[in-house]
Amino acid sequence: MTGRARHRRRSTVAVLTAAAALTAGLLSSAPLDTAATAATTASTATGSNTATVFYYTKTHNWSTYNLHWAPDGGSWTATPGTAMQAACTDWVKKTVDLGSASGLQATFNNGAGTWDSNGGKNYALGTGTVVVKDGVIAHSDPCGADNGGGSASPGPAPSQSPAGASTTVYYYTKSRNWSAYDLHYAPNGGTWTTVPGVAMEAACTDWVKKTVALGTANGLAATFNNGAGAWDNNNGNNYVVPAGISTVQNSTVTANTADPCAGVKPDTTAPSVPGSVNASATDTSIVLTWEPSTDDTRVTGYQMTRTGGTKGTSVINAGSTVYSDTGLEPRTVYTYTVKALDAAGNVSAASAAAVATTGDAPPPAKAGEMIGTDPRKDPIYFVLTARFYDGDTSNDRGGSQNVASGNAANNDPMFRGDFKGLVQKLDYIKGLGFSAIWITPVVLNRSDYDYHGYHGYDFYKVDPRLESAGASYQDLINAAHAKGVKIYQDVVYNHSSRWGAKGLFVPTVYGVRDSQWSWYYDDKEAGFEYDGLTIDPKTGKSYYNGDLWSSTQPAGQTCVGWGTPTQYKSPEGYTIYNCQWPNPTSGMFPSKYYHQCWIGNWEGEDSRSCWLADDLADFNTENAEVQNYLIGAYNKYIDMGVDGFRVDTAVHVPRVTWNRRFLPAIQQRVTQDWGPAKAQNFFVFGEVAAFVNDKWNRGSVNHSAQFYTWKERTDYTSNDVQAALDQYTYEEQLGTGNQPTSTNAFLDGNTYHAPDHSKFSGMNIIDMRMHMNFGDAHNAFNNGKDSDDSTNDATYNVVYVDSHDYGPNKSSVRYTGGTDAWAEDMALMWTFRGIPTLYYGSEIEFQAGKQIDCGPSCPLATTGRAYYGDHVEGSVTASDFSVVSSASGAVATTLQQPLVKQVQRLNQIRRAVPALQMGQYSTEGVNGGGMSFKRRYSDATSGVDSFALVSVTDGATFTGIPNGTYQDAVSGDVKVVADGTLAIAAPGKGNLRVYVLDRGGKNAAPGKIGTDGPYLK
Repeated sequence: MTGRARHRRRSTVAVLTAAAALTAGLLSSAPLDTAATAATTASTATGSNTATVFYYTKTHNWSTYNLHWAPDGGSWTATPGTAMQAACTDWVKKTVDLGSASGLQATFNNGAGTWDSNGGKNYALGTGTVVVKDGVIAHSDPCGADNGGGSASPGPAPSQSPAGASTTVYYYTKSRNWSAYDLHYAPNGGTWTTVPGVAMEAACTDWVKKTVALGTANGLAATFNNGAGAWDNNNGNNYVVPAGISTVQNSTVTANTADPCAGVKPDTTAPSVPGSVNASATDTSIVLTWEPSTDDTRVTGYQMTRTGGTKGTSVINAGSTVYSDTGLEPRTVYTYTVKALDAAGNVSAASAAAVATTGDAPPPAKAGEMIGTDPRKDPIYFVLTARFYDGDTSNDRGGSQNVASGNAANNDPMFRGDFKGLVQKLDYIKGLGFSAIWITPVVLNRSDYDYHGYHGYDFYKVDPRLESAGASYQDLINAAHAKGVKIYQDVVYNHSSRWGAKGLFVPTVYGVRDSQWSWYYDDKEAGFEYDGLTIDPKTGKSYYNGDLWSSTQPAGQTCVGWGTPTQYKSPEGYTIYNCQWPNPTSGMFPSKYYHQCWIGNWEGEDSRSCWLADDLADFNTENAEVQNYLIGAYNKYIDMGVDGFRVDTAVHVPRVTWNRRFLPAIQQRVTQDWGPAKAQNFFVFGEVAAFVNDKWNRGSVNHSAQFYTWKERTDYTSNDVQAALDQYTYEEQLGTGNQPTSTNAFLDGNTYHAPDHSKFSGMNIIDMRMHMNFGDAHNAFNNGKDSDDSTNDATYNVVYVDSHDYGPNKSSVRYTGGTDAWAEDMALMWTFRGIPTLYYGSEIEFQAGKQIDCGPSCPLATTGRAYYGDHVEGSVTASDFSVVSSASGAVATTLQQPLVKQVQRLNQIRRAVPALQMGQYSTEGVNGGGMSFKRRYSDATSGVDSFALVSVTDGATFTGIPNGTYQDAVSGDVKVVADGTLAIAAPGKGNLRVYVLDRGGKNAAPGKIGTDGPYLK
């Protein structure tokens, strides 16, 4: 993620002074459906601390229903629990006394060995009225008891209507797809029901209804919700519903209308039986899959029955056709059948049984060890882990923006792909020919939309939404290494998420669960801690902020104007309070941990010492405590054996801080763990975002990528804050004409010379200049060459066309130059200096022309960060790099695409010619070639001496080269040079020639490598 990308997005959110915590623009990221006047949830029954638990019976059809339960912190009832009594049609209930407990753990059973225990997790229930229906928890009485009271809602004065008047409200469900529907209302001039309101009952297909007595009122104000935090409140205006019969359909109220269910026959047709049920075991987990059922209205879910093991029969509910059953007993046979459910409670017959036998529980992952070879040998495949391949559906999470973003409608949660998916598709990546994978940050994130990993919260913990049993981060590292593939971890030193950094400092923000904000501020729950994955059954949410807010200013909190109202309003019209959201200028974040300003000049000193955006709290990286926190965190991943770090937003940390603190710490730890030989190959490459075509970014050396490859060249004060200021001033005054230069990337004529890395900082760079110019490969080539003398060693540059942030020329869409241009770009990247890198899916022009990132304002499926898994479904086995020995399913089709063939063969050629991996280059004596050059790599220790002449697309004549026999690695053509001259005819766009000098022995020319494809031939 680049600072520039954030700057562009931040422009939609005004930066406020200390007097204001945030703007309405920021709140647009909050859920769209909210109760405009929701009262504080009353969870305790009047007069006592009880819970009345309702359980849905229609889809179970047991003869007896028992509630087996334990108050939070207390003991469980004796098995099978206490009998539940009939409540109304299709419902049983039980009221239990909780004493002083704030809730209960619950399971249900039939008294004869069949259990519903929420898939082995138990149901965590609160106080008051609690409803459990097909695995979903809601909170209003399904048998029709109205809960009066609650807070008053402002509205028009009531006009009189005859005593005993009523209204019947029909609500359209098809566009909502909730599991429960509640009506939260207030008669005109009266008080609101207690949140979440009263349960609505099924009326007919796509409709629910509720009849409400109005007394003397002539109508009511209404909102609708699912009992678990999702609301339809008419965009904050409430619905105005008069007496009589009214429908609410797609935000429109139709008054005095006919009953929409009149004459509609009840739905009594069950869904079709689920087909092709398959159970597959890995260790002590079983993944169950089946074909979707059909129904005359709509299938709403599935019910699995599992038998086997010592724990009896279990009934498990699922919303999709994939279920991951984890934590099972080892070496045990389990049998599953599946039924389909519809909205009317009709249940299909059971499917054919599927059987699987678990293995042994997986042992803890063994410690990893970095591979430690020259990183220039390894082309890089870049994946957003959460968007690549979903190996474990049980860790999928949509977050607070799942509905608002449109992801829910696509069944496409933001956290979808995982390490298990990457492990399963390592052979796909290896089959493309890549020997390194750059993965997005792995630390636990915390924000509204954090799947990409750049909102770090707990830097010492791997985000559990990425891990699975037997597929931890360590397991991924080990599995990749076993296939000869490196793992480069994306790391962030510049900022934490909007909520601080756990273990360093997490601010308490102002919040109050009043009639406006109770929808947003989660109720504090003792013992519940945010981890991104764990679902709180009391709310049905995995995201949680109850631990972050307080209505009372805590001791030591220095935020200015704590809790006082500002002049600003949220989109719903709610008052914004000071200290309600993170802000660098409010005093909410102590200066020793976080910087205290907003960026004003992106090419100025403040870009290194101020916040990039409202939800990216900028670390004070010149503070020793912050430095130690980050160094300690990233040491953990070095210990695990990662092979390198891609450094996010490197330009926003002063170079002197990198050179003094972070880069030496990395080298020290890698050397300590793996020895000096491997340590020199731990690959660190930084993102120094620059979006102009000049050699030096707007004339500022401090903001140019190549600047970060150099050590400091003068001494500064020991105070890191002052040293950063002094370094900035010193280098800016020297200017672009007085920066160090290097010949490390260049041949001396035809001779390779030992590079001088004595002034190397330890950080390599992403080649932003080539990246920005890849609208045309010739421009990328010429601009890249122009910067190489000011880079310590450009043969280590990471080169790509597009990424998760930008396409060429600062385009906001994925590269859309066409297949021919892509083939040409690849031919250049794989043969010119630097390390070729491909953003996932570009091998099939995935999402070409689609907006790369629009945050939660549009579905991910419509962006450049869409889910890729559909294209790699099936099996694939790679017998070597670029060699696929077998493939089936969708991945087999993907592997036949023209650019896949291009990248496979380019990787084969590059891997066979050392000069293309590590060689210096020269264009001296190269005539007529737009993209032509010679490269050589020599190493006396190993005896390697590789010399190659390259021409991409264009023809060229090479003069002054060594005489001898040259063989083209693409066509196999042989040319004998006796006069120092070799001419190459133009191979055509997307094609190239690589004439390798045949020196015999280990330096013999390889001849033609691979087979002809659509471009390389």
